[in-house]
Amino acid sequence: MTPLRPALFLDRDGVINVDQGYVSRIEDFEFIEGAAEAIAAFNARGWYVFIVTNQSGIARDYYTEEAMHALHAWMEARLAEAGAKIDRIYYCPYHEEGENLRYRRDSFDRKPKPGMLLRAMADFPVKREQSFLIGDKDADIKAARAAGVAGFLFTGGNLATFAEWTLAGFEDGHRG
Repeated sequence: MTPLRPALFLDRDGVINVDQGYVSRIEDFEFIEGAAEAIAAFNARGWYVFIVTNQSGIARDYYTEEAMHALHAWMEARLAEAGAKIDRIYYCPYHEEGENLRYRRDSFDRKPKPGMLLRAMADFPVKREQSFLIGDKDADIKAARAAGVAGFLFTGGNLATFAEWTLAGFEDGHRG
């Protein structure tokens, strides 16, 4: 049996990249300072690293799933160049008020619901009690709590510094 490992769950827009509103093109993607370093540091610790991201721009017809996948492939390649690896990206393209009827619906995956985190923990042998999420919105924190993991609100700055500070506090028992 594969041993359980803790997981770092990261929101995308506002945590991995600067949130410029429905980022879907490479030219609009700007990494948050310290994002690659944070991911690489948790990789080195043997943690899983997952991205859990609402992508309602797909339901709103701002961009396609294919465009999002292309952006994610580019993002993962840039991270790999910096020695950082994402174990899996979970995304929710649905929104109940979407323009695109294919994606217009409520979804258990859409944060603040915990579906994406629960799926990651079903797909991988995650040690839930040692795992946590870093997000930039209250919905991220609510999703983490609903999934039974701690959640920490990132308000900007260097993600690597924030993640290390968060881990130190988390290990000392200051759960989010």
